[in-house]
Amino acid sequence: MRLHRKGRTALVLALVAVVGMAFRVSWNALRDIAGAVGADETAAMLYPFVVDGLMALALIATLVLADRDRTFALRVLGAYTVASLVLNYVHGLVPELHGRTVDWGRLADWDPANWALVLLATSLPVGSIYFGSDLVAKVLHHRPAPIPAVSANAEESTETTVKRSTADLPVSTPAPITPNAVVLPRPVAVGFLKPTVPVKPYPSIAPASVKPIERRPVAAESTRPRRATGRVPAVAKSSRSKRTPDQLLAEARTATADWPDAKVTGEGIRRALHTSPANARTLRDTLLAERAAAAAEAA
Repeated sequence: MRLHRKGRTALVLALVAVVGMAFRVSWNALRDIAGAVGADETAAMLYPFVVDGLMALALIATLVLADRDRTFALRVLGAYTVASLVLNYVHGLVPELHGRTVDWGRLADWDPANWALVLLATSLPVGSIYFGSDLVAKVLHHRPAPIPAVSANAEESTETTVKRSTADLPVSTPAPITPNAVVLPRPVAVGFLKPTVPVKPYPSIAPASVKPIERRPVAAESTRPRRATGRVPAVAKSSRSKRTPDQLLAEARTATADWPDAKVTGEGIRRALHTSPANARTLRDTLLAERAAAAAEAA
């Protein structure tokens, strides 16, 4: 589970507190080491920031960089961590460093070890300048990998919306019927089964005789121009006047009086009353509402 914002903030603050306390413990040892190799009081106070500060910088660089640059930052972090550990270890082995009574430039009794320790302690500031500048340059010139853009088609829904009445779905859109479809049986291995009863040959059926189509004479089309008939007379028009909503509702009540609720659909009402689909849906909703109210009163 991902931490929420407050949890992340608390985690970062706890990490900063732990790193700060660890730096304070290491700061005492590195300050005494710097004073033993010839640093003055101000330089000895700043020496721990040179070593442990570069460690923090390298750690941040590893979180930003990638590939070879990240490997370089990890190597710098590891090298300065080992160097700080060695100097803290020497500080713990030489009690004279605590009171600064040790001879100047003397960190160990054995000369080769002393020379190596002095070289290590004096080279860390120079290395901090070089490696710190290089890490900062790599971070500033780093370009994160571009995130591939999501295509617009991937965000669109693949569902197809069909404008139809949900209540009319079982009636108005019946499943397609395929009368010519033939269901074939599963293939059976012929070589492993033997018929128990001999199959009788079926007699061939003679094709039925087809009566030839009789050719009839067709009257030739007249070449005379047809006379304009004019406006259609009112008698030829439909005598059925336009019905009002109340008349349609009364007819719908009469036609669907013995219909069950499942049959009261827009398509059924449209066919029974010969009206438009919009009027049929309105009548369907009204009839269903009246039936629901009547059932509630009866209960």
